[in-house]
Amino acid sequence: MEILKEKILKEGRIEEGNILKVDSFLNHQLDIELLNEIGKEFKRRFKNEKITKILTIETSGIAIGAIAAQYFNVPVLFARKTESKNLDKETYESNVYSYTKEKNYKIRVAKRYLNKEDRILLIDDFLANGRALLGLKDIVEQAEATLVGAGIVIEKGFQKDQLIKVNRF
Repeated sequence: MEILKEKILKEGRIEEGNILKVDSFLNHQLDIELLNEIGKEFKRRFKNEKITKILTIETSGIAIGAIAAQYFNVPVLFARKTESKNLDKETYESNVYSYTKEKNYKIRVAKRYLNKEDRILLIDDFLANGRALLGLKDIVEQAEATLVGAGIVIEKGFQKDQLIKVNRF
């Protein structure tokens, strides 16, 4: 997407530890016009797939997933990183390592919202080393749902420890 490349070149910045900061439009402050274009692009790329839900991870994936979901006309489900009294007791769980936070998280999705009839599109902001996607994939497999594909806004192909190979369109 040319509009995304231009935005990264104009507003993105690299900080210590090879961290790409795009918080002016993707993580902290949201450029809704750009997110709409990203949502349309995900719909274009997955137009031939029957998708019943979008699954993402909190927090930065939620806005992207929500805007993309309007083009698929499906709900967004997000894996929670934090424990909460209002989270269902029955959950699918997986462990994920965050490269930027250098921390392990247990992610959880309530079982009532994910089942074997679901056809899932994963959506996330970054693909750094692939651990978030692998954690989400694990949850989809636990639910015996069908993983249709994954849509990532920015791939950090320069990172040496990337676990997932990406097929680009």
